[in-house]
Amino acid sequence: MPNDHVFNPLNRPVYTSITNTFTSPGIVAPPENNAGSTGNLYNAGSTNSTTLGLLGGSVIATVQLTNPVGSGKNVYISRLSGGITVALNLLSSFSGTMTLSANGTLTSPSTLTPVNNNLSSSNTSIATVRFSAAAPTGVTTLLALPLQVGPFLSDELGRYVVPPGQSINLTVSGSLTVGGLMASTSYFSWWEV
Repeated sequence: MPNDHVFNPLNRPVYTSITNTFTSPGIVAPPENNAGSTGNLYNAGSTNSTTLGLLGGSVIATVQLTNPVGSGKNVYISRLSGGITVALNLLSSFSGTMTLSANGTLTSPSTLTPVNNNLSSSNTSIATVRFSAAAPTGVTTLLALPLQVGPFLSDELGRYVVPPGQSINLTVSGSLTVGGLMASTSYFSWWEV
């Protein structure tokens, strides 16, 4: 006589013997939790806002995170965030992109000061962070995604590792075909070990 409901039928469940002796519940948390509590989680970024003329144009925000040679630590990317804001003066065609790239050179960069996410920590970041209103040149592209108007957030949880002597760039670019006010924002969060 066949039994079509061998595994756990409602009226005759299959009983098993538990062989796992681990009785306490496991606790799983992302590495950022520990990095934040020890004062090793940082963030930095900036916004480029421009009023475009009648023919439109592009607004670019690039943040470059550099791990200096001889730092003795790796930089682990925790989160990429930012977005594009548009206040249109006229109807317009919009396009936006987010590009993550390695190394390269920035045009007319300004220095940003990393912020420690543990407000009671006196630790400072080993990273050099710079901002440019142009896309970097001479880069190796790691990731490129189209963007819509609005914010974006990508939890990386250490997927990108920046060893000493290397840089990583986050570029957010928005374009309009006619005039309007546009702002592009780029932010990195990272931890250092």
